[in-house]
Amino acid sequence: MSRPAQPNKPSKPVVSAQVAAQQAATLIDALPWLQRFSGKVVVIKYGGNAMIAPELQRSFAEDVMFLRYAGVRPVVVHGGGPQITEHLLRLGIPSEFRGGLRVTTPEAMRVVRMVLVGQVNGDIVNLINDHGAFAVGLSGEDAGMLRAERRPALVDGAPVDIGQVGDVVAVDPSAVTALLDAGRIPVIAGVARGADGLSYNVNADTAAASLAAALGAEKLIVLTDVAGLYSDWPRSSEVITEITASQLAALLPGLAAGMVPKMEACLRAVQAGVPSATVMDGRAPHALLLEIFTTEGIGTMVLPDPGPDAVANRRNS
Repeated sequence: MSRPAQPNKPSKPVVSAQVAAQQAATLIDALPWLQRFSGKVVVIKYGGNAMIAPELQRSFAEDVMFLRYAGVRPVVVHGGGPQITEHLLRLGIPSEFRGGLRVTTPEAMRVVRMVLVGQVNGDIVNLINDHGAFAVGLSGEDAGMLRAERRPALVDGAPVDIGQVGDVVAVDPSAVTALLDAGRIPVIAGVARGADGLSYNVNADTAAASLAAALGAEKLIVLTDVAGLYSDWPRSSEVITEITASQLAALLPGLAAGMVPKMEACLRAVQAGVPSATVMDGRAPHALLLEIFTTEGIGTMVLPDPGPDAVANRRNS
């Protein structure tokens, strides 16, 4: 009588005892951070080159799924600047930036909405769902999640009108909370609705900070294309590993235009009660896991000003 066929089982790679011990030590080192972040919301702003390079896309998706399986409740808020610029170029619509923000005419807004909601959002959802069917795509317009008002850009200290660019003035996180409670991973495009009925292009950093505050997130992470906030750029490439809210507020007016929205978002989040916010290089493989589950972390962490109820920071807690 022939033996019944055995079901196919995934084979384990053969590793040495030394490598296995190192892997076990890494997991043990992560235990305090697994305990701290389990069940907590972490809001991740996803953008920059990490959205373009295929290997970094895969790394990002794997990190998000690892967080989900580790008991963390990730929320992804995304931009899509390179994709928007490329599409505008195809249509012969010029791209202009003032004060680090995109000038958004009604014509450009139609393209922004189409690209962010119709293309980029779906691509990110599919990217994550390749590793498990948990991601659900939304925009800030859905269920009245984000309400925006027109905001000017600050150029040389003076306000300049830049069209349908919005600042988040109200957040209804109920749709996101419902998805999190159902075990899903919300993926949110930075488009919002105004009281005037117009759609607004909301900077994804700003949207992520507002959502982090409204959701009572444990942490905000902003992925970008630089290592963090430099202490004396361009004379030095040394990265500030930690900075308090008041220290950052003092530095903010003198920062390069591209860093202002990112650091401003971190400042807003921390001032609204988020325990910490980190700007870091999304080009580093598995950057999310390095920041959340290691003591050293990477990038620049913004913390509340010291006080009797201050949370111990990650670098020396």
